[in-house]
Amino acid sequence: MNCKVFLFCIGVLFMANANAQHKHPVRIIFDSDMGPDYDDVGAITMLHAFADKGEAKILATMASTKYADVAGVLNVFNTYFNRAGLPVGVPKGNALELRDWQHWTDSLLAKYPHQIKNNSEAWDAVKLYRKLLASQPDKSVTIVTVGFLTNLSNLLNTGADEYSKLSGKELVAKKVKLLVSMGGKYPAGSEFNIMKDAKASQNVYGNWPAPVIFSGFEIGEKILAGLPLIHNASIKNDPAKDAFRIAIPQAKEDSLGRKSWDETAVLVAIKGYSPYYTLHRGHIKIADDGQNTWDDNGKGQAYLVEKIDHHDVEKLINKLIQHQPVEVKAERLKRK
Repeated sequence: MNCKVFLFCIGVLFMANANAQHKHPVRIIFDSDMGPDYDDVGAITMLHAFADKGEAKILATMASTKYADVAGVLNVFNTYFNRAGLPVGVPKGNALELRDWQHWTDSLLAKYPHQIKNNSEAWDAVKLYRKLLASQPDKSVTIVTVGFLTNLSNLLNTGADEYSKLSGKELVAKKVKLLVSMGGKYPAGSEFNIMKDAKASQNVYGNWPAPVIFSGFEIGEKILAGLPLIHNASIKNDPAKDAFRIAIPQAKEDSLGRKSWDETAVLVAIKGYSPYYTLHRGHIKIADDGQNTWDDNGKGQAYLVEKIDHHDVEKLINKLIQHQPVEVKAERLKRK
């Protein structure tokens, strides 16, 4: 296949995958730093809400950081939403160990049940990626990353193993239909997720063999979440509510709600970018210090551009992060 034909095919796949109206649940792997920020909490809550609606099939929840007990924090949310058995992956090699300073992770671990008690009980994230991808239909998996690119970089660098004879890059090309990333600032800037492990970010976005959509810093910065959840008196003993309740009062800039970077990535990964956004196509360029710029002549990637008023997306996100487990809803209806 010559280069022009290849690029045309990538473009067709990008458009088909990026804005598909899903007739079947989206097969999704969630990759998160789950702290130091707490927009990850809103993101994983939304993911479970979509799964309860039959719009998503969660294959795994991955940590891209390896601070002590991050696997347990992920398992708190999976357990709360009645998916305690969802596999959890954690980096086993070199990785960042950043966690929250507001102590919401400690509070959730102390209060809520979780089967995974420490990171040693979780999967090696790269092995879990390879196992899951190898078992899925071709071009069927969406990955949403709302943290560092450590796991995905390590995945690309893998060779054949007991799960697949394919290299990591070949396995991604065969099994992944779309990567949605909360990363970067557009058309140029510096953003935490890409900057903190810049080498991994360069490897992933320079070599990723499937379409990529970026939800940039400027998208989530305007969308404030959490106050409706905190003020909803009918919701009690909810880990998402506790995280927002604990963290929001500790920063003046969050007094009107926390910025919703990670939530927007999950929204697009499950629902598609339309009607909320349009796409600016091209390819990201990442400097050694993590600064990003954009090549309009590049192929296979795009960043989100606002299409509708961000307040409408804000209302939707604030509604979704108040989602309660299905059994809890059913029990309340019985009592009424």
